[in-house]
Amino acid sequence: MKNLQTYAVLIKQEAKRLGFESCGIAKADFLEEEAYNLENWLKNGFHGKMKYMENYFDKRLDPRLLVDDAKSVISLSYNYFPKELQNNDTYKIAKYAYGEDYHHIIKAKLKELTFFIENLIGQVNGRAFVDSAPVLERAWAEKGGLGWRGKNSLLLQKNKGSFFFLAELIFDAELAYDNPFITNHCGTCTKCLDACPTQAILPNNTIDGSKCISYFTIELKDEIPTSMKGKFEDWMFGCDICQDVCPWNRFSTPHSEEKFIPHTNVLQMNKRDWQEISEEVFQDIFKKSAVKRTKYAGLVRNLLFLKK
Repeated sequence: MKNLQTYAVLIKQEAKRLGFESCGIAKADFLEEEAYNLENWLKNGFHGKMKYMENYFDKRLDPRLLVDDAKSVISLSYNYFPKELQNNDTYKIAKYAYGEDYHHIIKAKLKELTFFIENLIGQVNGRAFVDSAPVLERAWAEKGGLGWRGKNSLLLQKNKGSFFFLAELIFDAELAYDNPFITNHCGTCTKCLDACPTQAILPNNTIDGSKCISYFTIELKDEIPTSMKGKFEDWMFGCDICQDVCPWNRFSTPHSEEKFIPHTNVLQMNKRDWQEISEEVFQDIFKKSAVKRTKYAGLVRNLLFLKK
């Protein structure tokens, strides 16, 4: 019978073969430090109208409530940094939404990795997560040794930056665990704080989600407050400002995922093109894109807000 360390090595090798950039493994346990932070974040109303963030408080902190007798949390990262960017003079979309919806693409790869693990270890009970359940993915990525959380709250990796998705496999199988990433390499840099036009990044390494451009353009279903007028810097879906200015992202390299290659129109359309977009064109361009979350009406709302 192979030892736990050998299992971990083979799982990481298979994750790399499937296209994941990084893979780390942590012991499934209660996130004691995160409990205090999450409670305060919610009390301060930093989740805005994202009421779902108030749900499943205990499950967010303890993976054993998501998977019976969970013993391991496998954290993975998947690069989405694009080779080509949108035109300079246009309304902008966050880079993660350029191509097809990442949920489906990564979930399929997690399914393959799960199949590999079952063949390797035997029958296991587990679940796969891709930003769609109450899992504190950045905390688990840190515990799995993938990187550290920057002042913009995103996970950073020294040689890769932050333009990657995070995903998790939670299993009832014991594995060899990685050392947590405990060194913060942001130092005295405040580029992300200084660049955020809505001051959503607070000095104490906290994000006021209710002020984030991504929140306004995706999560908020009501009208965007007039107090935000002129502060979006032409972002119509999501925002990459805090990532674009981060010095660590000079190490970002283009992804090799064909399904993340954007529709030609995404890169070529100018402001006038976007302002005149029809629902038919919207459905064509974003047929399989995460942009569909905001729906045509939501994108039009955002464009009207930017135009006025």
